[in-house]
Order: sequence, then structure tokens, then C-alpha cells
Amino acid sequence: MSLSADALSSAVFTWTPRQSDFDAFATLSGDDNPIHVDPEFSARTRFGRTVSHGMLLYTRVFAHLQALYPGRKHAMQTLMFPNPSYADEELTLSFTEIPDKPGQVLVEVKRSADGALTLSGTCDLGDAS
Repeated sequence: MSLSADALSSAVFTWTPRQSDFDAFATLSGDDNPIHVDPEFSARTRFGRTVSHGMLLYTRVFAHLQALYPGRKHAMQTLMFPNPSYADEELTLSFTEIPDKPGQVLVEVKRSADGALTLSGTCDLGDAS
């Protein structure tokens, strides 16, 4: 898939994050907020269970961007996290080139079960390295 003005390109992937992913990201990032890593604490919150770090979701997005657009620099992104992503629930990640904005990719992550949007944004790709 390449960014071109000729045709709109898109790609879709699925991923099921696990509690072990949340725990490993907490260790790596230093963000060990109990909402992410403590199932007993999280059960008493409005979410009812642990939720993903937003940036853990984005690391998966970033890995796909690198695979989809090898050698392209990552210039900028805008991100919103309107709903939670939970451990052990499949997510659908979609990438769509924006035809009237060369180099910009629309990114969405949704919970596969109910379609709730958990990450929404755009990524601006620069020239190849």
C-alpha cells in the first residue's frame, strides 16, 4: 500500500490485547495506574475492569503504519480516545488514506464486539528516510 493521489487505499487488522500487554506496557512506560493493571481496583470503577493505556493502542497503530509505509517518516499524529479498550476483547484497527490530503492517514481502533470507537485520529507521514 502506498500513499498516492491515484486511489484511496485502506487496510484493516484485528488484535486482542491481553492483561499481560497492559502489565508489560505499565512496566515499560512507568504508568502503573491501577485502572490499567489492577483488576480488583478496576472492578470498582465505572469501567468495571482494566482498560488499555491509550499509548499502548498507539504503539500497535504505529507498528502497522511502519509495516504499511516502510521507510516513511512519522511526522505528526492527532489522537483521541473516546471509549475504553479492555483486556481480552478483540479490536479492529483500520487505516485509510485521505485522498485530498496527501500523506495523511485516518486511523481508527474499534471494539470488534460493539463497534465502539476507542482511538480516532490522523497520522501525517513525511518523506521516506
